[in-house]
Parts: sequence; C-alpha cells; structure tokens
Amino acid sequence: MPPSLVSVIIPVYDGMPQLDVQLEALANQDYDGEFEVIVSDNGANGDLRRHLDELGLKLDVRWVDSSGKRGVSNARNIGIDAARGQFLAFTDHDDAVHPNWLSALVRAAEDFDAVGGGVDVRTLNSDEVATWRSLPPPEKRFETPYLPYACGNNFGMWSRVVDEVGYFDGQFLGGGEDVDYSWRIQEAGLTLGHVPDAVVAYRLRTTLRASFVQGMRYGWTSVELARKHSVHGSPDPSALLQVPAHVATILYFATVRNPWLPRALNPPPRGLWAHLIGQQYGALRMRLQLLARGHKR
Repeated sequence: MPPSLVSVIIPVYDGMPQLDVQLEALANQDYDGEFEVIVSDNGANGDLRRHLDELGLKLDVRWVDSSGKRGVSNARNIGIDAARGQFLAFTDHDDAVHPNWLSALVRAAEDFDAVGGGVDVRTLNSDEVATWRSLPPPEKRFETPYLPYACGNNFGMWSRVVDEVGYFDGQFLGGGEDVDYSWRIQEAGLTLGHVPDAVVAYRLRTTLRASFVQGMRYGWTSVELARKHSVHGSPDPSALLQVPAHVATILYFATVRNPWLPRALNPPPRGLWAHLIGQQYGALRMRLQLLARGHKR
C-alpha cells in the first residue's frame, strides 16, 4: 500500500542560498500524495529558521535543530525522529530533485524495503565541472567490491527499516555514511532497490582544493567502511600491502596522469584528477595511522 504520508528529510549546514533551489524543486514535484519536508539544521542557524517561516512555497516545511552533534548522520537521525511519515526520503540541501523524483521512489518502494536513484551532474554544474566526477549513469546502480549502495542525496526507505537497522552511524564524518547504511540494510536481510527514473541533480565541488578534500575524506572513510564490515565479508586488504600501493598510485597520477600534460596524452580533467589523488591520499593516511597503532589490517 502507498504511504499516507511521506517525510522528506534534508540535512543542512550553512545551506543558503542552495537550499532554496532544492525547496523549489520539491514544491514542483508531481507526487500526488501528501508529504512533509523536514529541514534538519546542523548549524542551529536562527536566520535559516526565520527564512523558512517566511517562504511562500506551497510546502509543508518543518525546521528541527540537530546542532547538538556535528555531522550529516546526526542531522538525518534527528530528522528521522521528527518524521511523521511511513516512508522516509532523503536528499541534500545543495542539490535539486527532478520533478518525478518522489513519485518514482515511492512507487518503486512497493517492492523493496529501501530504494535509491541516480544522479545528474549536468543540470547544476558547468560543462567543465561536470567532468570532475566519474559516476554511473542513472540507469545503473552504485557498485562496490562488496555490496551496492544508494547515495545519501537520493535515498528512501520505509520507516520500519530504522527499527531493524538502527540510525546512521555518526563515526562517518567525511562521507561513507550512506554506503554504511546501505550495506547494513542488506546485511540485515532487507532489500535495496535501484530506481533509474528517480534522479537528483548533484552539485559538484567547483575548485581543485574542494575536490581534493572531498576525495581525501572519501578515501579515509573507505578504509573505515572496509574494517567495519569485514566481519560480514567486505574485502579489507592488509595495510602493509596497501600503503605502497597508495604511494605508487599517487606518484602515477602526479606524473603520468597529470592534467597539465599535453592534451595528446589524454590526461584526466583537473577536478577529477584532484579527487582521485585525494582518495588515495586519504586512504594512505588512514592506513598509516592503523599501522602506527599496531594494526596490520
């Protein structure tokens, strides 16, 4: 049965003015059921609360304070506690859902415990920046060497899933909390579906530094993810083997794949290059810390 109410949860930290773009997109949804929007304010910004009160959009919007603990996981968890709907949908404040996003998620969820969709990098980014991430097209799900996952900016689940799986893990501060939650859903024996026509326009980082820092955080959390889920079968390579591999890969990207090489050598886009080196550097730092603590894995 379709839900009588859907709760759309948006974690926000310093989210203006991008949040207005997302709220406008939600106001233009073709979903014919009832839904509420919960803005979970991780920065406790009084201006944001006043701004929401003054919005003229035809949306049922509620502000909740999630500033007690920093991080997107806590913001989502506070949003979950505030939600009144039987179905919970998650997106991010700096993105923009496509008009049929919510109807596609809810329709597909009739066959799954949780669902995720694809991302569009063209709508909100310049032609150059759109090449700075290598992401699957919307018709393909997000794969890993272990289990597939749904992106946190395009994810939905029945509220009962929280009773079985629990909340988002607050230890993942630099990303990866969506991968962790997706894996936990599947490890619990629940189903995670992919919805090709539920698409979110994804706003990418627009500077080399920001792309590098995001990649570094992803690399760091990829090691944390592997270690946490190794008991369930996730590959967790030895740090002793991975450290030289990370160093070699960084040197390879810094020389052979440097984007400032002649175009005839087909170097990667600058932002993608920075993101990939960041991933290797973040994973390297994490594995070196593990070795320093005496962990060889």
